[in-house]
Amino acid sequence: MQNPEDKQDPMYLLLKVGQVAEFNRRRAAGEHCDLRNTDLRGVDLRELDTHGIDLSGAYLRHADLRGLDLRHTNLEGASINSAKISGTYFPTSLSAEEVTLSLVHGTRLRYR
Repeated sequence: MQNPEDKQDPMYLLLKVGQVAEFNRRRAAGEHCDLRNTDLRGVDLRELDTHGIDLSGAYLRHADLRGLDLRHTNLEGASINSAKISGTYFPTSLSAEEVTLSLVHGTRLRYR
């Protein structure tokens, strides 16, 4: 498992500084983003359009994920330790136990 990275990718940097609406706009216009193995600690992602995003290996400690629909998002190997997840949909292939282990203990999410 790779350690989370602070990338210099412009799309990633938009999320880091809280410009989620601009990220969504640019992504909808076709701009590529690589969020695999990124460090998104404490980032407010509540308005993020997550459909088809690859967050595998991402570090989401204390991130605000409330209300997101992550059913079509790759979270394999991501960690959501102490994240805010109220109202969040997770992929059906992630068990509630797996989500709880990651939320409470910081384990990496593993699909069934």
